[in-house]
Amino acid sequence: MINLKGVSKKYSDEIVALQRVNIQIESGEFVSIVGQSGAGKSTIVKLLLAEEPVTGGQIEVGGWNITTIRNRDIPLLRRQMGVVFQDFKLLPRKTVFENVAFALEVCGEPARQIREVVPYLLKVVGIQDRAHQYPNQLSGGEQQRASIARALIHRPKLLLADEPTGNLDSINTREIIDLLSKINEFGTTVVLVTHNRDVVNTLKRRVITLDNGKVISDQKIGRYII
Repeated sequence: MINLKGVSKKYSDEIVALQRVNIQIESGEFVSIVGQSGAGKSTIVKLLLAEEPVTGGQIEVGGWNITTIRNRDIPLLRRQMGVVFQDFKLLPRKTVFENVAFALEVCGEPARQIREVVPYLLKVVGIQDRAHQYPNQLSGGEQQRASIARALIHRPKLLLADEPTGNLDSINTREIIDLLSKINEFGTTVVLVTHNRDVVNTLKRRVITLDNGKVISDQKIGRYII
């Protein structure tokens, strides 16, 4: 599913985000990537989304060679991934239903398909009763559930979750992590980028630890040790 081979990323001569990183993630895995601020976690997300070019090495995601991907192919690549961010990124003037539907509308999906798919996804994430509410009428946990529903709209094989619980309290954090685990059980590969020690240690899944742009630990059933 994901293969990073000797990947390096420099933003300048002084700023080296990644140094010859090798990571392989198989289809269906749930993997946490952890490390202190500046360790290189978010840079990996940007590289996987082809937001930034690599300085050295090669990245493959789901059969795509991102190192040489053409700009015109990047939107197609991204439709095959779901992405969840810390700050939700919901459109404030659209309802929950409209936020999730928008991802299908921009791809030209017919209204009938949208009417079928969106309610199903809202039920999967547990906010079907919030479909006609606006983001500012939702709790933080509900907003994140809406963003997860939107991330699943194209039935991605890979879900990238970049600090998805960073703005949530402990109860909502647990519920969101449980939801990500449920999605993984459906067969979706989940990559969780986080600095939350309690979340990682509770999951008892594979943990890749970064420090100063290098992989210093890769444990099949790991703990956040830094």
